[in-house]
Amino acid sequence: MSMNLVVFLYLVASVCFIQALKGLSHPATSLRGNAFGMVGMSIAVLTTSALIIKLAGSGTGLAWVLLGLLIGGGAGTVMAQRVEMTKMPEVVAFMHSMIGLAAVFIAAAAVVEPWAFQITAKGSQIPAGNRFELALGAFIGAVTFSGSVIAFGKLSGKYKFRLFQGAPVTFSGQHQLNAVLGLASVFCVLSFWHSQSPVDFALVCTLGFAMGVLIIIPIGGADMPVVVSMLNSYSGWAAAGIGFSLNNSMLIIAGSLVGSSGAILSYIMCKAMNRSFFNVILGGFGGAAGAGQVAQQQRSVKSGSPDDAAFILGNVETVVIVPGYGLAVARAQHAVKELAEKLTHKGVTVKYAIHPVAGRMPGHMNVLLAEAEVPYDQVFEMEDINGEFGQVDAAIILGANDVVNPAALQKGSSIYGMPILEAYKAKTVIVNKRSMAAGYAGLDNELFYMDKTMMVFGDAKKVVEEMVKAVE
Repeated sequence: MSMNLVVFLYLVASVCFIQALKGLSHPATSLRGNAFGMVGMSIAVLTTSALIIKLAGSGTGLAWVLLGLLIGGGAGTVMAQRVEMTKMPEVVAFMHSMIGLAAVFIAAAAVVEPWAFQITAKGSQIPAGNRFELALGAFIGAVTFSGSVIAFGKLSGKYKFRLFQGAPVTFSGQHQLNAVLGLASVFCVLSFWHSQSPVDFALVCTLGFAMGVLIIIPIGGADMPVVVSMLNSYSGWAAAGIGFSLNNSMLIIAGSLVGSSGAILSYIMCKAMNRSFFNVILGGFGGAAGAGQVAQQQRSVKSGSPDDAAFILGNVETVVIVPGYGLAVARAQHAVKELAEKLTHKGVTVKYAIHPVAGRMPGHMNVLLAEAEVPYDQVFEMEDINGEFGQVDAAIILGANDVVNPAALQKGSSIYGMPILEAYKAKTVIVNKRSMAAGYAGLDNELFYMDKTMMVFGDAKKVVEEMVKAVE
């Protein structure tokens, strides 16, 4: 395989990746975007495999390539078949960690045997520019790996290890320690750039692993959507950095696409949660979620049954459904679609309101509704539907909490300034929750105590299924 053909195939794969991102920007074109992504990745993997075999020049090279493809492809296939929709955030965090670790391994291999990657002749010193790129790529990859491991544990919520628990982990002098380690990392990167010392490179990786842990542990569960998009960006920049070192245009383009799109998504998430973008990048924003935890008072609420809720919904003209993580946990999306269809047949106008950070990862609710084949024209983003809540007859909130909490309007609240879905403006509000437990921000929700609000307690799927049966 000639290098001209390799470059051409990489260019084709890059165009496919660009089309994939374009398609994934809207639910209606997401399937096409996924198809472009799969085609592009197949071309990139096969081209790279052929190139490795050519450079290896022996059957051993082919065996290693096939073994890697078999293990990686097999693991991915098994995970894709077994993963539940509610576990998708953990899977995304796991994938980010693997990208970061791969960047570290590739950089380490390139430092040990640069001639094998055609960076330099055997026995010659790595060019200064390549040394800087390798050190930087390895550092970002190490941060991405360890940070994603912590994010995986926090998202999973089933591990007793303190660092994997959803509550922020803070200690005295934490920011000062981060600053010292950050400066030490810069020093080691520059030192490796100057001397090509394996010790400096090892220190760069070690400090990167430590920084990844320290950046993520002070971040609470309420901020996990931002963390996911941030780590997504980091993984892209790590791949791009290694791509420059290896003179691999595919890695440079793909990594830049992932890095830039992840950074843009992080910015959008920050706006949606009223967070500082630069604090997110530096990992200094996690304490806010924990700070908001307060002792909840014993207050009375108006509660009702699924039959009561169905009676209300069946006698109004407009309904807005607000899905949240509780809906995802109960896997109630199909039941919700059935309820919406039944109401629509009765002449009720039904819409879905999606908050940018509802769920545990960006786009979680959109994916959930798409899985149930909810019509795209019924799904509205926050900025498109907030102006309608004042005229809505009934809003039904399924497992959402912080994204509809009016506390965001109160100065002094830990979520003050966070844009919310203005469901409290609807004429009637129906809230489904398992209990009165607070959301990830740890705040009580005044919406639940309003005179126009009716609480329907129970598993979202069972409650909605009973509503479906009760709607005449």
